Amino acid sequence: MKRTTYNILIILLFLNILSLRGQEAIVPDLQKLYEYTDSHFVDLRAKQQPLIGVSASRTSNGGSSVPGTYIEAIPKAGGRPLIIPVMTKGTVLRDIVKDLDGLVMTGGEDFNPLYYKEQAIPDMNDIDSIRDIYDLVLLKLATDRNIPVLGICRGEQAINVAFGGTLYQDIPTQHQNKSVKHKQSEPKEIGTHKVSIAEESQLSKILGKTEVFVNSFHHQGVKDVAPGFKLAATAQDGIVEAIEAYPDRRIIGVQWHPEGHVAGGDTTMLKFFKFIVSEAETFRKAKELHKHIFSIDTHCDTPLEFKKAGFDIGERENNQVNIPKMEEGMLDAIFFAAYTAQGKRDKVSSQAAVDKIDGLIKGIHLQVEKNNDICEIAYTTDDLARIKNAGKKAIFIGIENGYGIGKDIENIARFKKMGVNYITLCHTKDNDICDTSSDTTREWNGLSPFGKEVVKEMNRQGVMIDISHASEKTFWDVIKLSTQPIIASHSSVQALCYHDRNLTDKQMQALAKNGGVVQICLVDLFVNKDRKKASLSDAIEHIDYAVKVAGIDHVGIASDFDGGGGLIGCNGSNDMINITMKLLEKGYSDEDIAKIWGGNFLRVMATVQKEAQK
Repeated sequence: MKRTTYNILIILLFLNILSLRGQEAIVPDLQKLYEYTDSHFVDLRAKQQPLIGVSASRTSNGGSSVPGTYIEAIPKAGGRPLIIPVMTKGTVLRDIVKDLDGLVMTGGEDFNPLYYKEQAIPDMNDIDSIRDIYDLVLLKLATDRNIPVLGICRGEQAINVAFGGTLYQDIPTQHQNKSVKHKQSEPKEIGTHKVSIAEESQLSKILGKTEVFVNSFHHQGVKDVAPGFKLAATAQDGIVEAIEAYPDRRIIGVQWHPEGHVAGGDTTMLKFFKFIVSEAETFRKAKELHKHIFSIDTHCDTPLEFKKAGFDIGERENNQVNIPKMEEGMLDAIFFAAYTAQGKRDKVSSQAAVDKIDGLIKGIHLQVEKNNDICEIAYTTDDLARIKNAGKKAIFIGIENGYGIGKDIENIARFKKMGVNYITLCHTKDNDICDTSSDTTREWNGLSPFGKEVVKEMNRQGVMIDISHASEKTFWDVIKLSTQPIIASHSSVQALCYHDRNLTDKQMQALAKNGGVVQICLVDLFVNKDRKKASLSDAIEHIDYAVKVAGIDHVGIASDFDGGGGLIGCNGSNDMINITMKLLEKGYSDEDIAKIWGGNFLRVMATVQKEAQK
């Protein structure tokens, strides 16, 4: 009798309710089957296992097929398998993917070489164009959401092609070393050749080994490893046997069939599936957490994108922030910065800056109004709660560079009515308000006389004072003068990466004493001296350090996307959930993560607004 996880006869045999006497017919007992189902499979207290999507092959009649070995391996590892039918209807795939916690891309036919810009070798490739489209769309939808992915055989090749790598169309004819037979005749549970695993790779951590014997059922293979991926294992003839994007993205691909080994009782290869299930469990926890907290990115420069013809924040544009990407990353709210560079400070130039800010704020309102079914302008913390409960995204407004209020302090009240909740006092040059941290002549040695009045008026109007970009002397002047908590809307830690834009330990401690918050910024040169290597892991270290210095109640997150922000592993609003996963892995509690993601910042905003009302 063929063994399969979902074969009902196995359940019946397990219950000892089948009578198998010689050649007698099998006589199942329906009532006992239902009683067992009710007593064992209906448990409201049972922990929900991560949902692992499994890609399929297309059958000759247009159906979908997955070998049972894949389906059996996932429950053994503690997951729930879900076969994803082969189709090219992206909206249906999208809705399936939204519910997944992990994804396994399975083996099968060859991949069309046109996808990696090569002409097919005649009579060489077994191609299914429908499956190619299905696999690539499925991968994009999943990786846009940062769902953990394990690719097996063709699945590994699909990952490599999807991210810009190339393949050997036929290893025997295109690769000079023929010492390894890559298409074995032995059963899948048999390892026929040795694979060397890179030390310090995620793969070596998963298996706990640097050498394994694997099976081989392919003639295509990875040639040029895709950008952002590392070679994790090679066969004795030099053929790539595994690639991975760790630690920055949760994607790994292997050329062999670990599910075949698992079916034969191999516990080492079962670790692959336990790993993807574990990653999926963390992802599931992150998703659940985001349903119950407020997640806010306190600074982006997306309004600069509005000048592009036809730009629409409701569409998944190529820029870093838009509503679809916010939905993918489960980000609830974002601050759009109305930014103006520092210009001349005569009356005419100052008024031009005011007009520019006015136009940018009106542009934000127009973009939101055009998409009012999926987003709204938020003015208060209560607005955010209402907007999230309505299933929409909240757009807050800030002004970057106090130059934009011109020489008329009454513009603070005017812009406040238009939705402005914070003003960054300066940018990279001194202005009429204060000295900058960057290109400064120390004109005012901190705040100017006008700047002191600006601070008082911002307190009075309930507009948060933002000291990002301000000089250290300006910072201390503001701390001394402001009666309300202040913010650093997008700054990082100077002790970990020296930059004039980053805060010292003393500044962060003073900010905490003031009741304010520092929003760690995802800009490469703010988190790593080597900008090319700057990654989300670096930003997490800055968050961790700031929490230790300032306390858990005084740290938050800002991207500076569409204005220079973006790191390896977090390069758009869709990647923001990766921050949550990293914090979970570091051991932060749900309560602490809720504070970092928005609770701390919202406390400051509510305090500033409440005191202004008094």
